[in-house]
Amino acid sequence: MVMFMRWTGVTPEQYNTVRDTVGWEENSPAGSQVHVAWFDAQGLNVTDVWDSEQAFQTFFSERLAPAVEKAGITGEPESEFCPLYRRFISPGVLGAA
Repeated sequence: MVMFMRWTGVTPEQYNTVRDTVGWEENSPAGSQVHVAWFDAQGLNVTDVWDSEQAFQTFFSERLAPAVEKAGITGEPESEFCPLYRRFISPGVLGAA
């Protein structure tokens, strides 16, 4: 399942606070396959690949939501889930960062 999220107003500092609090790079959430994040003039954009929408929702409610609140992030993200058609990762691409 591909998840696209746009969260208007979120800053890189807030994202880093959430990332450090949740520790998803050190302790990957169940069902998470790929995470890509970037910023534009409106705020945070994320594209993830998950085993299922439910896997993301579980991660969000159990681990992400408390960290979002702690980071002072307000509002609600725009999110969309779509079935994954194909995934390709170039040989030699490993790890986070």
